[in-house]
Amino acid sequence: QVQLVESGGGLVQAGGSLRLSCAASGSAFSINAMGWYRQAPGKARELVAEISSGGSTNYANSVKGRFTSSRDNAKNTVYLQMDSLKSEDTAVYYCNADMVVAGRRQWVWGQGTQVTVSS
Repeated sequence: QVQLVESGGGLVQAGGSLRLSCAASGSAFSINAMGWYRQAPGKARELVAEISSGGSTNYANSVKGRFTSSRDNAKNTVYLQMDSLKSEDTAVYYCNADMVVAGRRQWVWGQGTQVTVSS
């Protein structure tokens, strides 16, 4: 009934920027905290950024100062602005949301979007 869809990934050269979006769709849901994760080939999935329902954020040290997360609650969308991209940022990026769906709390994951940074 509820789906998270990431978009905005692609190929960019080092030093460039990308803006990822994660939009929730469906009915009978509300969103609490949301987060961005990434998984590079051969590596474990790692937390990149978190954003609370009120907009407070936390970032992994590897992206702090370069990435910015924000949300538009009216649009049920969270964003990840990525600047000064490095080749090490290459990964599949996933959106995650702590949601209440049809009266039940659950974690919902998107299917991911590929970000590739060329060096």
